[in-house]
Amino acid sequence: MTEPQPAFHGGQAPPPPPPPPAAAAPAPQTPTPTAPPASAADAKPAPTDAELAAARATLRTVSEAYSAKMVGQERLRTSLLISLMAGGHILLESVPGLAKTTAASTLADTVQAEFKRIQCTPDLLPSDITGTQIYESATGTFRTVLGPVHANFVLLDEINRSSAKTQSAMLEAMQERQTTIGGEVHKVPHPFLVIATQNPIEQEGTYELPEAQMDRFLLKEIVEYPSPAEELEVLARIDSGALDPERHVRTSATLADVEQLQDVASRIYVDPAVRQYIVSLVYVTRNPVPYIGERLGGFIKYGASPRGTIAFLQAARALALLNGRNHVIPEDVRSLRHLVLRHRVLLTFEAEAEGVRSEEIIDAVFGAVPTP
Repeated sequence: MTEPQPAFHGGQAPPPPPPPPAAAAPAPQTPTPTAPPASAADAKPAPTDAELAAARATLRTVSEAYSAKMVGQERLRTSLLISLMAGGHILLESVPGLAKTTAASTLADTVQAEFKRIQCTPDLLPSDITGTQIYESATGTFRTVLGPVHANFVLLDEINRSSAKTQSAMLEAMQERQTTIGGEVHKVPHPFLVIATQNPIEQEGTYELPEAQMDRFLLKEIVEYPSPAEELEVLARIDSGALDPERHVRTSATLADVEQLQDVASRIYVDPAVRQYIVSLVYVTRNPVPYIGERLGGFIKYGASPRGTIAFLQAARALALLNGRNHVIPEDVRSLRHLVLRHRVLLTFEAEAEGVRSEEIIDAVFGAVPTP
């Protein structure tokens, strides 16, 4: 008996997938999206060899300066660089003490960026983040004092400890790159990167991030414990003074270099087949049952939004540049699957009760979509 076809709600529906075949037949094919071809005038010019060489040199020097203070955490370094080049924001989740703050401040030091850290607490007010107006009695006027969000790198430590009202104060800054204080709009600096952290083991007195705000983070990284060898190296660097808070890393790049990196990354070539691959993957997260089965598909409450599709495109371009290529390959998309989707594919209560993790569902989705 064939399974029912997934329903669509609102807007023009994409071509419906064919019915699931018999057990011996291959898996159903994802629908092929149809879109008008982009004209040559609309496309950005591809980066030149000189621009690519300069970008690689900047990435190499930044990575070397980062590694001079950070021990291990190569995956975290990669995620931070991808977010920076793609112009997005990143959510870090880990237990305390895994050098998330050190990683953020070190990366800011390497590119001469202004760095601000905000410790989120339940009594933190929106004005504590965005800024406020102070009355000057001598002149009888109000003076605007910008908050710590007006920096190039902003670390929101334990963001889930702040109230929903304060969390929402970051939405305008993250999405619109501006804040509104006393009716006046103030642009945040460029480049602008928000690095938020949350602790998964202490939930008392916390406010879970709403889905709308989670979706605004380009990536979500899970920071893991260091290996024994890396932890021994941490002790050695403490003895040598390399990890002294007053000791800053050697500045290896500038904000102008970061802006050039972002420009080059935005012009990395993405083949139409890879674009179709991305759209098909996100489509399956929204219509999972015909592709990954009723059991795993039933664990998905909501699939990824179009921000997930955009995040794949932007992050894949940045990863390709980080790997020294001027074009995106399907493996770039595959390697980003957990970073982009783990906070966008929302699971049901039954999945949590059975111990099913979002990474398992994401892997099944990627296994169901043919790689171009």
